Amino acid sequence: MPRHVKKGDTVMITSGDYKGMTGEVIRVLTGKDRVVVKGSRIKGITKHLKPSRANPKGAMVTLDRTFHLSNVSPVAEGKATRVRFETKPNGEKKRIAVRGGKELSVVRGPRRKKKA
Repeated sequence: MPRHVKKGDTVMITSGDYKGMTGEVIRVLTGKDRVVVKGSRIKGITKHLKPSRANPKGAMVTLDRTFHLSNVSPVAEGKATRVRFETKPNGEKKRIAVRGGKELSVVRGPRRKKKA
């Protein structure tokens, strides 16, 4: 199934504690259907590390937060939007924002012509 978000997209969180906040997708975890979002107002998860040779005193590391794919939507014109996929006759496939009809990205380029 095609994903409605991809790495580098600006997304808005549509449900949960961070509803209405926007951030950038850093990574898409396809096996778990989650995305890693980094934003200025989105608090990361703090992980405590035990002391080791690399960190003799231990450490507290802040990780970026993950969200389920169903809880994020791409942003177009400052608001969350759904995504439509359009395929041109030449085989080119694009992601189009339903709100405003803006092109979000090209999924697949045009087909190559076969050499005879």
